[in-house]
Amino acid sequence: MLLTIDVGNTHTVLGLFDGEEIVEHWRVSTDPRRTADEMAVLMQGLMGAHPVLGEDAVDGLAICSTVPSVLHELREVTRRYYGDVPAVLVEPGVKTGVHVLMDNPKEVGADRIVNALAANHLYGGPCVVVDFGTATTFDAVNERGDYVGGAIAPGIEISVDALGVRGAQLRKIELARPRSVIGKNTVEAMQAGILYGFAGQVDGVVGRMAAELATDPDDVQVIATGGLAPLVLGEAASIDEHEPWLTLIGLRLVYERNTPAH
Repeated sequence: MLLTIDVGNTHTVLGLFDGEEIVEHWRVSTDPRRTADEMAVLMQGLMGAHPVLGEDAVDGLAICSTVPSVLHELREVTRRYYGDVPAVLVEPGVKTGVHVLMDNPKEVGADRIVNALAANHLYGGPCVVVDFGTATTFDAVNERGDYVGGAIAPGIEISVDALGVRGAQLRKIELARPRSVIGKNTVEAMQAGILYGFAGQVDGVVGRMAAELATDPDDVQVIATGGLAPLVLGEAASIDEHEPWLTLIGLRLVYERNTPAH
């Protein structure tokens, strides 16, 4: 089975594939201080605790990380604990099949390239990927599957935290849908501002991107992913598809492009 690992700034998502099917997944916190040995114990513990899987179920690894220190430790994990297993770490020189049409392609996060690959594979171009993570990222893919650029906005949790810190009479709140857009108390007012504000942001940015990507903006598929996507799905009219495992699927595709067996 193929173990895919997507390291984000806040969370790390692991997914285990049997062929093209994801059969198990886990979400853990990203800790840049965690050593390679600690990571290996965590990974093997998650798989070893599964009623069917064992810690020796892995016969391939595909990894991408937005945190350089974690990528360094994961490289050590692959060397020390999975030395006999083919491993692909998404970095410059790895074949993705995605042409990056940016001023400096090396600046683009590996997860965004992987998302673009998966979105084009699943839905075709042109498309826009909206990833609700630590930041909310918008990635544009043209009809040929090229990554043409994107936009980055503060993520939902970052905004909630900032509001609680900088507002004298405000506090951190649960991210939940309020009874109404017109809040009847401070908590509901903050929830309404966050939820409907971000939904409006998504529709606004996506609408402008779609107008640049295609003569008919309706031809542009919009795919949502990321841990906080479910919060906005029902309110952002522009989102066509929700694929929670988009990055993991992209990692599987990159692995297949870079291993001899494929």
